[in-house]
Amino acid sequence: MDCALFYFCGMEPQMIVLETERMSLKAVTPEVYEYLMTNKTDDELKAFFGYATEKELASEKLRHEKKMVCYYQTFRRFVMVDKTTGSTIGQCGYHKWYNDHNKAEIGYALNNEDIKRKGYMGEALAPIVAHGFSEMQLNRIEAFTSPQNVPSIKLLQNMGFQYEGVMRGHYLKAGVYEDSSCYALLKEEYGG
Repeated sequence: MDCALFYFCGMEPQMIVLETERMSLKAVTPEVYEYLMTNKTDDELKAFFGYATEKELASEKLRHEKKMVCYYQTFRRFVMVDKTTGSTIGQCGYHKWYNDHNKAEIGYALNNEDIKRKGYMGEALAPIVAHGFSEMQLNRIEAFTSPQNVPSIKLLQNMGFQYEGVMRGHYLKAGVYEDSSCYALLKEEYGG
């Protein structure tokens, strides 16, 4: 897979963009995130993040209000922009990046059911994992998924992530505590 790394400068903060065959993966760093949330209109934010509803935008605004960065952790997520349509089709990236320990938790989601099972997430995950190890200097990338989410498990296994066990009652979904299967990939295991 051929990926390029570009930096955009100017009045807006520097943005990292990874290129794949079908997508541009635009990095949202804390600086870019703050700029977007304080300088863009609601319609521009919805388009950038690929949100279809006001509820999704309100959730993003709440994340901004509550702050996503603290002394111990930061983030680097990528919006997945389809090169053909120019629209954001999903997100993939690191939402719990612990610099002191060179580890991060990766997460991913597509914006609608119509584009699932077409290889987009695997196409995005490969350069984002490579970026994590090379540019972010990660030693460990963790992923948590429902034990019943077979497509997510296959995606992680195809990338070389190793199953490490189940975290019981790990997350709250619709008022119910659910388990998470823990997967991880170490830099020394990465074949990239």
